[in-house]
Amino acid sequence: RQIHLFSQRKGPFVAVHPASTPEQLFESEFFGHEKGSFTGATSQKIGYFEMANGGTLFIDEVGEMPLSMQVKLLRVLQNQRFMRVGGTAEIISRFRLVAATNRDLRDEVAKGRFREDLFYRLSVVPLRVPPLRERREDIPLLVAHFMDKVARENDMPAKKFTTEALNYLSGYEW
Repeated sequence: RQIHLFSQRKGPFVAVHPASTPEQLFESEFFGHEKGSFTGATSQKIGYFEMANGGTLFIDEVGEMPLSMQVKLLRVLQNQRFMRVGGTAEIISRFRLVAATNRDLRDEVAKGRFREDLFYRLSVVPLRVPPLRERREDIPLLVAHFMDKVARENDMPAKKFTTEALNYLSGYEW
């Protein structure tokens, strides 16, 4: 979200989690659909690719996406074109794609669970955020940040954690 907010691309920010999208609804959710294109399609639906035009599409947990959906995503990324389900007109959508995963995608490629061509398409500017267990020195800073945030949101004075509480959190197996 910060990459989008601080960029020149001022279109919409669209965040999606494909693992929570049933595979049979993937095309409708991502590509959209035309009225009457299938049972239950009572109106036209704009999909995520079209919604993100001129902005950023954030795919959370892209490593959870089934192979059948990965090839469809790759095609849109390569061509910047797609058709709604049941549609006949090609739609052009230019968006920045930001994808996140907690999986090692190189390992997933080696195991045949993630498409190599999609991996290279997504790996243009990889950013690795180490898990909290590898950066325990950040814990006091994060605690202070969230305590201040909660205090501001609730219009109350900020509180501080005791040294013992911070030590406990820093020793926790994140």
